[in-house]
Amino acid sequence: MHPLIRSHAASAERQRRVTREVVEALGDAGILRMNVPRHYGGYQSSLRTQVDVLSEISTACGSAGYLALSQAGSAFIAALFPDEVQDEIFTGPDVRISSTLVPGSKAVPVDGGYTVNGKSPFASGCQDADWHLLTALDDTGEGPPELLWLAIPMTELTILDDWDFSGLTGSGSNTVVARDVQVPAQRALRVGPLLEGECPSQRNSADPFYRMPLILMFCAWTAASAVGLARGALAEFGERIHQRGITYTFYQHQHEAPVTHLQFAEAEMKVSAAELLSGDLVQVIESRAAAGEPYTTAERARIRAQCGYLARLCKEAGELVGSASGASSLHREVPVQRMVRDLNALNLHSFVNPAANLELYGRVLSGLEPDTPFL
Repeated sequence: MHPLIRSHAASAERQRRVTREVVEALGDAGILRMNVPRHYGGYQSSLRTQVDVLSEISTACGSAGYLALSQAGSAFIAALFPDEVQDEIFTGPDVRISSTLVPGSKAVPVDGGYTVNGKSPFASGCQDADWHLLTALDDTGEGPPELLWLAIPMTELTILDDWDFSGLTGSGSNTVVARDVQVPAQRALRVGPLLEGECPSQRNSADPFYRMPLILMFCAWTAASAVGLARGALAEFGERIHQRGITYTFYQHQHEAPVTHLQFAEAEMKVSAAELLSGDLVQVIESRAAAGEPYTTAERARIRAQCGYLARLCKEAGELVGSASGASSLHREVPVQRMVRDLNALNLHSFVNPAANLELYGRVLSGLEPDTPFL
């Protein structure tokens, strides 16, 4: 699939969404089945496999990789809903699900469920989804509002075509709008208990696969996106240095210049270090799942920090080869500049942000409580 995805990357950026051909190819290849329960025809692929797959897609196109990450990850969330809700959602193993993490909507309790209104931005892949998992605040008017994930057919929501960003431009991360949408009570998943390891699904609650902490899974998935993008940038750089010289120097071939050797080697080491951090956090998550062992707060915070730190290493590697690629690389058809922008966008994600994640880990190392429940 790599040649197909790579050849459509520029078109995805122009259209501000992954092309239909690539979306269908991702589905046909079974990418969206990786987290779908086996009893619905899914694969429940190992986390190592998922990271390898998502990384390879991101190597070809960051936006396609992010869409695959979002929809495959959303299927994992859907598998934590009550079993009767899963029966509604997983009518086929290749069902497309999107989700949001920003609670821009309010859910007002009514008889039998909720009435939902509001706008939820950054809904990656929503234009190609059958279902959407909308985050909303349970607006009871009593005490602090509780965060919910609400399973809603996409036909009941409106999509604002407002995704016009400079990074991950083709991910189609538009805003989803709910206007007086009626959601049955069983299609509401409370995020708080979920973060504590409580899962309302009777079939999946004891399955070690779905006992892997959701937040730590997102760490692994986003790590795959960062490493894949950086690997893609290095591959493109490796091709360009044999095709151009260095302007205003005697070097007619860039690959012969010592400065290129230093830049290439340092970028490679940064990405290699990022891969080692990614492999380490994946190994910890999978080993804990296999043994049924709990995590300490420090271990969870460390994985968050690893995710942010490796994303920063990948961003630095991308910037290094980007700055060494010459002014001609700024042309929109040259993949390096797009990959650099995608890496910058990924590092700005509030969940990935290196500084925030390092602060979180530093608090725990210093004997303080973490300042977030998202561990």
